[in-house]
Amino acid sequence: QVQLVESGGGLVQAGGSLRLSCVVSGLVLNDYTMGWFRQALGKERELIGFINWSGERITYVDSVKGRFTISRDNAQNSAHLQMNNLKPEDTAEYYCAAQRETYYSDYTSRSRYDWWGQGTQVTVSS
Repeated sequence: QVQLVESGGGLVQAGGSLRLSCVVSGLVLNDYTMGWFRQALGKERELIGFINWSGERITYVDSVKGRFTISRDNAQNSAHLQMNNLKPEDTAEYYCAAQRETYYSDYTSRSRYDWWGQGTQVTVSS
């Protein structure tokens, strides 16, 4: 049974930091790119960024560049999202997701991800 379990969310003041973790079971994580997404209330789920299986290629959306860092530890079957200088507009439910790396992969498309976590809430107060 495949499970992705996020943790580390919470309430933080603007300018603060949080580190989210995503622990994966039931998958050989080396075969998967890990993506991070978020969904604010009343909005669509949006991509934050993704990291390839080796960690050598990481992509971020412009709104989080320079503030967020994605990493992974395949030995621990986990991925992480370090969030610094948080802003109220970062308030959302945050999700990790796994997409198997194939010739047809599209890591920018949420519909192409194979497995999802349940989400963890991040609230940034002003």
